[in-house]
Amino acid sequence: MQLKYLKTLLTPQDGAAKVTCMAWAPNNTKFAVCTIDRVVILYDEQGEKKDRFTTKPADPKYGKKTYVVKSMAFSPDSTKIAVAQTDNIIYVYKIGEEWGDKKVICNKFIQTSAVTCLVWTSEHAIIFGLAEGKVRQANTKTSKSSTIYGTDSYVVSLTTNVSGKGILSGHADGTVVRYFVDDEGSGESQGKLLTHACPPYALAWGTNSIIVAGCDKKIVAYGKEGHVLQTFDYSRDRSEKEFTVAACSPSGQSIVVGSYDRLRVFNWSPRKGVWDEASPKEIPNLYTITALSWKKDGSRLSVGTLCGGVELFDCCLRRSIYKNKFEMTYVGLSQVIVKNLSTGTRVVLKSQYGYEIDEVKVMGKDRYLVAHTSDTLLLGDLVFNKLSEVAWQGSGGNEKFFFENETVCMIFNAGELALVEYGSNEILGSVRTEFMNPHLISVRLNERRQRGVEDNKKLAYLIDIKTIAIVDLVGGYNLGTISHDSKIDWLELNETGRKLLFRDKKLRLHLYDIASSMKNTMLSFCPYVQWVPGSDVVVAQNRGNLCVWYTIDSPERVTMFPLKGDIVDLERSNGKTEVIVTEGVNSVSYTLDEGLIEFGTAIDDGDYYRATAFLETLEMSAETEAMWKTLSKLSLEAQQLHIAERCFAALGDVSKARFLNETNKIADAVSKEYGGDGTDHYQVKARLAMLDKNFKLAEMYYMEQNAVDEVMEMYQELHMWDECIAVAEAKGHPELDNLRHSYYSYLMETNQNEKAGEVKENEEDFTGAVNLYLKAGLPAKAAWLAMSRDELLSSHDIISRITAALIKGEFYERAGDLFERTRNNQRALECYRKGNAFKKAVDLARVAFPAEVVKLEEVWGDYLVQQKQMDAAINHYIEAGRSTKAIEAAIAARQWKKALHILEQQEDKTAAKYYLKIAQHYASVQEFEVAERLFVKGDHTKDAIDMYTQAGRWEQAHKLAVKCMSQEDVSALYISRAQELEKEGKYKEAERLFTTVDEPDLAITMYKKNTMYDDMIRLVAVHHKDLLQETHIHVAKELEAESRFQEAEYHYLEGQDWKAAVNMYRVNDMWEEAYRIAKTHGGASAHKQVAYLWAKSLGGEAAVKLLNKFGFLETAIDFAADNFTFDFAFELARLAMKPKIPDIHLKNAMFLEDQGKFNEAETEFIKAGKPKEAVLMHVHNKDWSNAQRVAEAHDPESVADILVSQAKFCFDQKEFQKAEAFLLRAQRPELAIKYYKDAGMWTDAMRICKDYLPSKLSVLQKEYESEGNWGVEGMVEQAQEWEQTGEYARAVDCYLKVKDSSNMDLLMKCWMKAAELAIKFLSHDKAVEVSQVVGPRLIQLRMYSEAAELYLNLDLIKNAIDAFIEGEEWNKAKRVAKELDPRLEEYVDKCYKEHLKNQGKVDSLVGVDVVAALDMYAERGQWEKCIDTASKQVPIHKPKSYMIHLLQNFNIYKRMFLELVSLRDRDCAEAYQMWADLRDILLLLCENLTKSSEANSSAHEEFEQMLLVAHYYATRSAAKGIDQLSSVAAKLSISLLRHTELIPADKAFYEAGLAAKAVEWENMAFIFLNRFLDLADGIDEGTLDALDHTDFQDTDIPFEVPVPSKLHVTVEKREEIREWVLTVSMDQRVEQVLPKDERGTYEASLVAVGSGIRSLPCVITGYPVQRNKIEFKRPGMAANKDDWNKFLMATKTTHSPECQDVLKFITQWCGGLPSAGYSFR
Repeated sequence: MQLKYLKTLLTPQDGAAKVTCMAWAPNNTKFAVCTIDRVVILYDEQGEKKDRFTTKPADPKYGKKTYVVKSMAFSPDSTKIAVAQTDNIIYVYKIGEEWGDKKVICNKFIQTSAVTCLVWTSEHAIIFGLAEGKVRQANTKTSKSSTIYGTDSYVVSLTTNVSGKGILSGHADGTVVRYFVDDEGSGESQGKLLTHACPPYALAWGTNSIIVAGCDKKIVAYGKEGHVLQTFDYSRDRSEKEFTVAACSPSGQSIVVGSYDRLRVFNWSPRKGVWDEASPKEIPNLYTITALSWKKDGSRLSVGTLCGGVELFDCCLRRSIYKNKFEMTYVGLSQVIVKNLSTGTRVVLKSQYGYEIDEVKVMGKDRYLVAHTSDTLLLGDLVFNKLSEVAWQGSGGNEKFFFENETVCMIFNAGELALVEYGSNEILGSVRTEFMNPHLISVRLNERRQRGVEDNKKLAYLIDIKTIAIVDLVGGYNLGTISHDSKIDWLELNETGRKLLFRDKKLRLHLYDIASSMKNTMLSFCPYVQWVPGSDVVVAQNRGNLCVWYTIDSPERVTMFPLKGDIVDLERSNGKTEVIVTEGVNSVSYTLDEGLIEFGTAIDDGDYYRATAFLETLEMSAETEAMWKTLSKLSLEAQQLHIAERCFAALGDVSKARFLNETNKIADAVSKEYGGDGTDHYQVKARLAMLDKNFKLAEMYYMEQNAVDEVMEMYQELHMWDECIAVAEAKGHPELDNLRHSYYSYLMETNQNEKAGEVKENEEDFTGAVNLYLKAGLPAKAAWLAMSRDELLSSHDIISRITAALIKGEFYERAGDLFERTRNNQRALECYRKGNAFKKAVDLARVAFPAEVVKLEEVWGDYLVQQKQMDAAINHYIEAGRSTKAIEAAIAARQWKKALHILEQQEDKTAAKYYLKIAQHYASVQEFEVAERLFVKGDHTKDAIDMYTQAGRWEQAHKLAVKCMSQEDVSALYISRAQELEKEGKYKEAERLFTTVDEPDLAITMYKKNTMYDDMIRLVAVHHKDLLQETHIHVAKELEAESRFQEAEYHYLEGQDWKAAVNMYRVNDMWEEAYRIAKTHGGASAHKQVAYLWAKSLGGEAAVKLLNKFGFLETAIDFAADNFTFDFAFELARLAMKPKIPDIHLKNAMFLEDQGKFNEAETEFIKAGKPKEAVLMHVHNKDWSNAQRVAEAHDPESVADILVSQAKFCFDQKEFQKAEAFLLRAQRPELAIKYYKDAGMWTDAMRICKDYLPSKLSVLQKEYESEGNWGVEGMVEQAQEWEQTGEYARAVDCYLKVKDSSNMDLLMKCWMKAAELAIKFLSHDKAVEVSQVVGPRLIQLRMYSEAAELYLNLDLIKNAIDAFIEGEEWNKAKRVAKELDPRLEEYVDKCYKEHLKNQGKVDSLVGVDVVAALDMYAERGQWEKCIDTASKQVPIHKPKSYMIHLLQNFNIYKRMFLELVSLRDRDCAEAYQMWADLRDILLLLCENLTKSSEANSSAHEEFEQMLLVAHYYATRSAAKGIDQLSSVAAKLSISLLRHTELIPADKAFYEAGLAAKAVEWENMAFIFLNRFLDLADGIDEGTLDALDHTDFQDTDIPFEVPVPSKLHVTVEKREEIREWVLTVSMDQRVEQVLPKDERGTYEASLVAVGSGIRSLPCVITGYPVQRNKIEFKRPGMAANKDDWNKFLMATKTTHSPECQDVLKFITQWCGGLPSAGYSFR
């Protein structure tokens, strides 16, 4: 964060005029400052002074100067200021919302001591500190204060956490106390938190820690539980004074501490988990800072000073302009101010959890904010200033945001839809859906308030393309699922979420009622549909009609208007709703009936008076009538009776209107008398129950008030006499008898004879009842009464009248019953028969007329057949013995089994005709075996065969046919039947018939004739497999002829002739298909050839585009040229690859040359820019004239070559003169000489050389001489002659030419003689030249001393030294260098070293060059030898310059270290000396680095870490040799795990696991060895990415380690470990977690979990040093006391030299041992 000076609000004075306190208002619009003169000055947001007021003393009698204002705070609503005063009082001033409002004291809280500090935490709660040490709370609502907690020390400071729910108080004794109003689930402790070294005047509570500072010039950061995290010590800075005040930014991420002339800024680093100090703000002459206040949006910091000055600073991490419309000001890591540059409005975007905000975007028409943090997502609505922060795991920024809905943001991510309501910090809901189109999602959040519904939040979305789900977002449950038969392309809920409109891909519009789960189809074709905003009215288009549903509860009621265009929009504003329609180029608006729309809205809102007022304005129509009915129903339910009365009046329902009118009069009277609306009066409730036809409820309301007469009156009015009499009987009413008489009279008057008869029957006047029943035309009821009363049965007259009436009314059965009861059986039987009561008739006949039973059974059966009750008739026919009728009835009743059973029991042959019918039934139900048996039994075998053929059961048909037909007849039958089936198009059935009679060729012919090639191929594959491939090719050709190319392709490919398929497509210009087949089925280059042919067919630019598309352009050009299609190649190259044109010309030229067309080839070579090739062609053909012509015209350089070729040809032809002439023309005399020499014509060669190359004449002469075959003796004689004649130069040359390997002495003499002559008689340069020839020859013959002597004679000292070096005569070389040229001494030494290195004589090299020797050992991998040599050759007493030289090559030591720690089997006592040597070398190296310029460099730190590791290894080896130190060795192995970035991880975990196992720490052994196995698997795979780090969370064992190049453990040992780990994993007793210590942290981890405190490692074990420790003289060196004592004791008792050496090293390394209690030798 940066502080940038903005302006001075209050100018400082010359003397002390302290600004005692300052405060910013929570709404960021007001800023208050109080000075030493006790005046509060108010500023606006821009720092302009707006107002002021003077504070008041607690008691005016003491005067205005008796107190000081110590602190101020604004109320949360920014309308009040609390002022803390030293005269023991707090005043709360109401300052109002506007500038200039009157300042009024609204609360005052008198205390027992001075109020020193104050914060206002919540709406009514002020927390303050007193000089007597108490911290109290004042409640502005009750004007009372209470003590929260008390201390004995003056409260010097008070601050809150970021949320304002917790407070810290600082006291004069350094104590800091914490108190929570609400700990928000943090679990942090309350009470005394810490004790600071001085009074904590500067106290601030950030998000992650507490900053405390005071007069000791130290700023200390404490953790959440009071432990020290960081200390910033400025006590040595003389310019720094005491710290007086601190302030925390609103985000809690930054803290500013004020002192003298300076502001120190600290920013929290979430990644490092520490406070980073920014550069301090130095302000000369500011003097002591006495007050700090941070603006609540974090953008400004106000600073008050001792001299009365107030300065304003801008606080900002960074600023950026977004889209040139918004300014983003990052005032903290977790807080951003977004300012609209056009309107000036500002929104503070802040992470409530303190997470760092990555990037802020403004989306959705510049209205909505979107920002990410590491764990949350921030959203905001800039218009309504609603901000949300919801938990959101990072998804790589792949979310898609939709802002179509103003109240909710829809977020799609990985198939999931999440809804976030602006202003809410919880995700409203999330569902799985793949459909991201906003038209397929509808969200409604409290858009229209309904009566009785508090929270209404609904979502409709697609589960799949045909299924809609509707969810209640408040309850989180599913309201309904709609499965549709077609794809859905639009859906929308109405504003109340009760109805859902949706449309499918077929443009059908549907309405779904969520409450009833009913779905209605509203339109079959609907290109446009929309809900009218603010209502439940629907507007849609159906082809040429505008459709409007004003009452959606009645979807069948639709209002239509004809349209000429298409609906494009719907607008509702200013009390008017218009549908916008485009008709051609014009837009036309159709105005909807606003009254009807408003009616629906009023109904939904429950405003029935408004709905009535709307309806009053409308003419009566079907729609209006429906609305009146709806309103009447709803108003009755809501007991709005006057409205209901008006509704029924409008509907013309006079009775209900009148009834409600009377009810309203009663309700109004009750209301006038008793108040209320009168609807709770029993009469009103009863009348409403009557209106609802719930008379029992009405009776209950009356009876509750004992209004019996009113109940009876109600029932009488309704003519409900029975209920009325029942009430009268129940209540013993005196008018009961009169009621009954009135009831009977009423019944008689109204001719209700039946009811009157029932009354008589109840009065037991049975005769009168019978008479009334007969009078009412109810003889059956009279008969029932008569049969139940014996006295009536005995009356013949009554019985006669009843039976006559029954027979007249055709109640024969009832008459029969009556006759039977009176023993008149004959009449009874007749009546039963007439009445078709056959059961009663048969039962009577069995008793009275047995002979009639059989006849009755047959008649009964006939009656049942007539009534179509066939199954019932069967048994009656059987009883009557009529089997034929029984079979017919069974067949008619489809009781086939019963019919067959009856039929098979018949012996009469006439019944056989029924077999066919029954068999046909069984055939129809595919019970073929039964049907076959019946067909055969009924002599209808042909029908059975037909049945089987029709069913496709040809085998059974064939079997049956063979039994009764000859083979020829069967075949003829089947073939003829198959041919019939073929004509009918039933080819499969025909095929089966053909194959049944073994005629598959006929089936193949049939399929071929009908071009059913697949079936034809299938049969060929079965019956003629050898012809299958040929058939495929034949079919393919047929299909190709019919232009059925795809099918033909299939058959070509099946016939394994892909080239034919390609050719087919090529011939038909279907190149894409040809290319596809060639690529799929051809070889590697087939598709390229097809592409080439395709391009060739296209030609021109189309060919180029095609070949470019496939990337074959260059290939095609080469292919065309290689296939001699040069025209096409030229065409392609000219259009797209002009650089290829010369290549094509060249290939064309070569083709023409091969064709013998040399002139044309010449032209092409020249066009190809290769005239030399044309020349060579002519030369090859011996066409010298043309060759010369082309060369002179196009390649002049080749002319000479032509002459040379011509000359060679002439030489071959022995035409030497012509050849010589040509070569001289070509200016190549040397070739003429060569050719003459080759031909043995030395004279001519000499002649040419003398004339044209005189400089080479002597060489030629010498050559001629050497060719003279003089021999060695001749050569020596010649040299001696020249020597005698004084021709010393020639003599020297001649001596040097002597070569005779068989006579070395002669050679030596000649060479030495040549050298001697050269030294004596030739110039020095010539002598040197000769020595350079002779010297190497002598060296080659191992004559090193002679060669050196020769060189020394000519003062060639270096050559002489090189000769001695070559002969390994190092002493001579050194002596020569020392005596003759001391400068070469270093050169000799260097060569000697190289010699020793090359010879591998490292031991000798050690005495010459230690570094080089170490390099040699390193290169050979002899690391133990390397470390041994290094330790011996680096004594401490060596000169410093020597040491620096030796230690310069860091890489040797680094590599030495890495190779040694990678060695196997070095975790033993025997390896101690190696580790000790490595340790000592590294200690010396680090000490020298400390004194060099490399001190504290990264290399130095790395070697310090290597020293620590080497020390651990050496100490472990020492401990390995002593049993009592086994636990120390194990701890060291475990401590080494934190250094696995240096040592191989698999080796470290293996050794640590074995060490833990050895001391029976099985839980650690299991985890380490299991990790070793994981690492081993990772090494095999070459990556450690798959490692699971769960076991090592919250430890300092690194996760990211290098992958070892190889496994450092043998395979056998690895498998042993794997078996042990598997065994232990099954053991429930072994707890598979790392052990923890008192810190709650893994015992070997240096870093404590939670606090982050890092402990020192023990110098003996590497474990963290905690309470019981021993410290060494060198800072940062310590040991655990127990481990140190154990090591000392073991050293004393065992006298181990290794342990003594370890102690000696610790003395040197740590600056001495902690006590002199033990000395070592």
